[in-house]
Amino acid sequence: MKVIAFTVVLGASANVRGRSEVWTAEQEIAGGWVPHGNLTTSHDDLDVFEGSLPTEFTWCNKNGENFCTMSRNQHIPQYCGSCWAHGAVSALADRLKIARGSNTVDINPSVQHVLNCGNAGSCYGGSAGSTYQWIYKNGGISIETSQPYLACSSDSSEGFCSHVDLTCSALNTARTCGSFSAEAGACTGLNHYPNISLADYGSISGSSAMQKEIFKRGPIACGVAADPLLNYEGGIVVNSDTGVDHVVSVVGWGDDSEVGKYWIVRNSWGEFWGEFGYFRLAFGSLGMTHCNWATIADYSAPEKNNQFPCHEGGENCAASSSII
Repeated sequence: MKVIAFTVVLGASANVRGRSEVWTAEQEIAGGWVPHGNLTTSHDDLDVFEGSLPTEFTWCNKNGENFCTMSRNQHIPQYCGSCWAHGAVSALADRLKIARGSNTVDINPSVQHVLNCGNAGSCYGGSAGSTYQWIYKNGGISIETSQPYLACSSDSSEGFCSHVDLTCSALNTARTCGSFSAEAGACTGLNHYPNISLADYGSISGSSAMQKEIFKRGPIACGVAADPLLNYEGGIVVNSDTGVDHVVSVVGWGDDSEVGKYWIVRNSWGEFWGEFGYFRLAFGSLGMTHCNWATIADYSAPEKNNQFPCHEGGENCAASSSII
């Protein structure tokens, strides 16, 4: 078993992150959110007896079924420090897959909708907990196919971001573009679009709470120290760095004869990185102890027959630009 136990040594060619992508409690409060907020006590009420959890468990292979949705890359088409939204949205997508069944087509919530409208962060950092609080307060989040990821926020000047209108509007919630602009095919903001709403959200801390929440309800979004992961190529990471500056989604755990228990973690740096976008992390390493979760209230899906069918150009679903 490959075990990665190391100290980062900075050199001229080292890959080094320059800023934290995780908001402080003060930033969350300034944004109107509650740090470590819990809507209810539902996590505490979960019925899991001590010693009853399996030694190994992952939603990517639960009794031969896969409930893990796609791996994302927050850094294309240009760099954007939106890990906080990616971690939260990926865990939510998995929970939707769990609710619908492993044989269903993935429905992926839109990270860009959060960046455009959520006030939970930007390309310069944010909060997974605030993301869930916003989705709950907003009444839902649109999906990737009606608001694809641009890796832009209104305060970013990276790449083409300064040339894009990112104000929160119907167009930047869910949209379609009917034709080329030369053919008078304007893009249309939609007033009907598939979405996902939340029933509950909360914050947990510690490996026991993390295992209980994952096992009973699905993957969670957790903070982690990212610097030791930048050049990760595989194996189980054992590292005492506690400088949490990044958010990931945790889908399960395993047990190694040398290292002991480790987390199975999906990152948002693309599938070219790590173990096809994932990494394994020893319990207690890289400061990964504080996490957020959310449960689903309702969602649009083919099997629910609750989609309003918009036309290809969106003209029968055209929304006022003031509607958000």
